Amino acid sequence: MIRTILVWALVLAVGAFALQWLEDEFVIGHFAWRTYVGLIGVAFAAGGVWVGWKIAARPRPNGFQRNDAALTALGLTGQEIRVLERLAAGRSNKEIARDLGLSPNTVKTHVANLYGKLEVGRRTQAIGKARELALIP
Repeated sequence: MIRTILVWALVLAVGAFALQWLEDEFVIGHFAWRTYVGLIGVAFAAGGVWVGWKIAARPRPNGFQRNDAALTALGLTGQEIRVLERLAAGRSNKEIARDLGLSPNTVKTHVANLYGKLEVGRRTQAIGKARELALIP
């Protein structure tokens, strides 16, 4: 944490120094005003690329660990979990039925059971709550 604070403090200090130098050069009149605007734009663009690169380079977790305690507490069956995974993938009831070899009415029943067990009313709520509880990746 301290390393991050020191890095950002250094970046801000260098930026403040560069802006002050540019202002002094502008007052003296060495360059045209378009040059200053261009330099500031390039500096901000480079800073944005650098910040984006740092954010994107964050280490990812080492895989998904399903919350078995929540599965047991909610009483979800294996078939309901498979239906929930396909709901999260954005599949329709007919597609889920085709994938799992079930009838669409059976899928509707599983979806209704999921809504009741997760205490939600819509697909998006069910998927959100399932992700919060680490039931699906």
